[in-house]
Amino acid sequence: MKDYIEGNKAAWEEAFENRHPSWGADITERIRKEDYPFFKKEMADVLREIPTEGMTVGQFCCNNGRELLSLVKSGKAAKGIGFDIAENQVAFANEKAKELSLPCVFEAVNIYDIDDRFREQFDVVIITIGALCWFDDLNRFFAVAAKCMKPGAVMVIHEQHPCTNMLASEDDEGFDPAHRLECRFSYFEHTWTSNGGMYYMTQKSYPSKTFTDFTHSMSEIISGMCTNGIVITGLQEFEDDISGGFAAIDYSGFPLSMVIRGKKL
Repeated sequence: MKDYIEGNKAAWEEAFENRHPSWGADITERIRKEDYPFFKKEMADVLREIPTEGMTVGQFCCNNGRELLSLVKSGKAAKGIGFDIAENQVAFANEKAKELSLPCVFEAVNIYDIDDRFREQFDVVIITIGALCWFDDLNRFFAVAAKCMKPGAVMVIHEQHPCTNMLASEDDEGFDPAHRLECRFSYFEHTWTSNGGMYYMTQKSYPSKTFTDFTHSMSEIISGMCTNGIVITGLQEFEDDISGGFAAIDYSGFPLSMVIRGKKL
């Protein structure tokens, strides 16, 4: 399965090279002026409850670094370490950390390959929208995350709800705008591929290198955490979309996003 990871690395780096000029342009100003920018209210409310002052915070799949930088600044953390597979995004994030004079470092690495240098480094770990779907084996993913957490460390996940995997978005075959809430796919479908680019970053469609992602059920997520010694301490489900694909059905009674909290034994 190594090939899909290398393929995703190439596709993400291509997307970042083709990013719209506005993508990431507001990071410095917003982090300097705002409290917990780049987090939705549901996630920001949870993070405000967690004592991060003086702590070390980690993020897996940190993208351009904006969320980790936001948390380190607003939560007064002593250090932030972010991991992402795309080398150009990591380079961008490290430049922003210098520009903002924040104690953050970003590493370009396949999450599965994070080594023992980071064993028991983190007091708090965050995982945000669009992270879990890039891994075929969540047990393996959470094993790495747990390795990097200190005993008693907290994990907070803000993700798309697994039930949305059954819905068709506007780019999917079978999409019907008159029946947005109809389930078109299996809850347990596993592998998806796309060559349609990464629109949210580029603001354009283009024939891209292949993105490969995976559907995961709620049980896979919960079991992956628990199997690796991360006890579930909270679960909230919300009717608002954070993926950009289902905003038209916000507050229609369908679960669209969630926050999961856990603590390492």
